[in-house]
Amino acid sequence: MRLVEFISSHGEAILAEAAVYARTLPPLAHETDATLRDHFPRILEAIVADLRQRQSSADSRAKGIGQAPVDEDAPDTAAQTHGRLRAKDGLQTVQLVAEYRALRASVLRLWTQHGAAHASIDDVIRFNEAIDQAIAESVEYYSAEMDQLRNVFLGVLGHDLRGPLNAVLLTSELISKLSSEPAISRHLGVLIRSGRRMSALLDTLLHYNRSALGHGIAVHRARVDLGHECAAELELLRAALPEAVLTLACEGDLVGEVDASSVREALGNLVHNAVTYGDAGAIDLRLAGTPDTLVLTVANTGPEIPADRIARMFAPLDRAGQDDRGNRTNLGLGLFIVQKIAQAHDGRVECRSSPRRTVFELTLPRRAPGDPSTA
Repeated sequence: MRLVEFISSHGEAILAEAAVYARTLPPLAHETDATLRDHFPRILEAIVADLRQRQSSADSRAKGIGQAPVDEDAPDTAAQTHGRLRAKDGLQTVQLVAEYRALRASVLRLWTQHGAAHASIDDVIRFNEAIDQAIAESVEYYSAEMDQLRNVFLGVLGHDLRGPLNAVLLTSELISKLSSEPAISRHLGVLIRSGRRMSALLDTLLHYNRSALGHGIAVHRARVDLGHECAAELELLRAALPEAVLTLACEGDLVGEVDASSVREALGNLVHNAVTYGDAGAIDLRLAGTPDTLVLTVANTGPEIPADRIARMFAPLDRAGQDDRGNRTNLGLGLFIVQKIAQAHDGRVECRSSPRRTVFELTLPRRAPGDPSTA
């Protein structure tokens, strides 16, 4: 009996074995048979349909590595939906793949038990290719669903941590005002600074979370003097980074329609990045106004950044292979957030690096897109 005919006529026995194996996985131990079987009936139907079709050698190679073409406009395949639901069920990737391994083994074992002693090697190859393609589709959608669930979790966590953290900060600041004891004030200062650092990390985490969920960073434009805003932010940075040498030069008309808070955050991230990865030399900031743009540059001395690293520096959770100098609170999100702030303003951020000097340049439109004054 050909394999395609065996699967068509013995689907119930195959699915029963698949359900028995699925029940051995802890997250599925107490689920119903319908949940255990999930989309495997449709997956088997897709495999049967595939086995009945002719295919080229190129199609065979693509399916063997899980890269068969998929119609982007078509509904999700059974394997794709299976991967998404197994993520919600709490399975690990290795458990998801193990389900397919068990299905593969069950089909081939039952087939041989039913008289396939002289099985066609072509049938076995085609079946394995179809299983490999289904695994690839399931894992891709499983991973996407897990990323989404993780981002939702981070958003909820960040939101829920804000309440108790704000309470700690407000109480510490109140006690600091009421106490005149130098020793107590010193310890309270450490507590307040640590709390503010935690608050900044939460801000960064929530910005990343919002961007990862596809919402981007919300900006609220207002007409501001960006020179005044950046100078105020620089004073805070000097207090937080007493060892850093920071200079600011302003040129031209610096009034524009931007979200001052976000630009100040971008400036802070760029300065912290320069302090972390520079060589302790002076960090030069320049803010220049052109008829249509506001341009902020942050330059530091230090080793040249290779071009391949620059291409990865704005990816989230990636320090581009650089040494973080022991800073374990660095989430690797600073430049990612800067890029998202630039994009939210319809601007851009770029990096140029040469021996001994690296420059980050943030360019923002002076006015919001659609502003009549831009015409």
